[in-house]
Amino acid sequence: MSRTVWIIIAFTAIGLFIFRGVNTIPRLDEQVNASWAEVQNQYQRRMDLIPNLVETVKGYANFEQKTLTDVITARASATKVTLNTDQLSDPEAVKKFEAAQGNVSSALSRLMVVVEKYPDLKANQNFLALQSQLEGTENRITVARRDYIGTVQQYNTTVRTFPGMIWAGIYGAKPKAIFVATEGADKPPAVKF
Repeated sequence: MSRTVWIIIAFTAIGLFIFRGVNTIPRLDEQVNASWAEVQNQYQRRMDLIPNLVETVKGYANFEQKTLTDVITARASATKVTLNTDQLSDPEAVKKFEAAQGNVSSALSRLMVVVEKYPDLKANQNFLALQSQLEGTENRITVARRDYIGTVQQYNTTVRTFPGMIWAGIYGAKPKAIFVATEGADKPPAVKF
């Protein structure tokens, strides 16, 4: 082959490398941000359901007030802890956010256990509808978190491997934090009446 052909092949290869790689990090970053937005969307859905659930349960005069207070307090605390997409590279910020959401999950779990002692409440159609929506939301949260973990894995793999690390260096991209199970999550919860 002639020298001109080799030069054309070299420039074509370099051009493809540049044009293909230049958009990889921003594209993956946007996927991570979109996945995170869906996680927040599902957490917001849960936060929106909680006041309705609490009001329905409050209608039962002899219901344990402490349990309701715990749910309300956990919800209020969780709404104060925010995590925007700029903080996704900070494992401590993600951990703090997840701990706040874990407190909500824990309080809701305790509420559902206590509800078992109230057959009239368990039969209430409003409560059953809210409970079903809450269970569906918890499942949606799990799916959204799984999807987020997958997009973060793809992003982190790209920014830590060749040639993505070249583009990551140019963009100043850092690996994103993933969800980590809260301490004690490997043990079943204690149910006490």
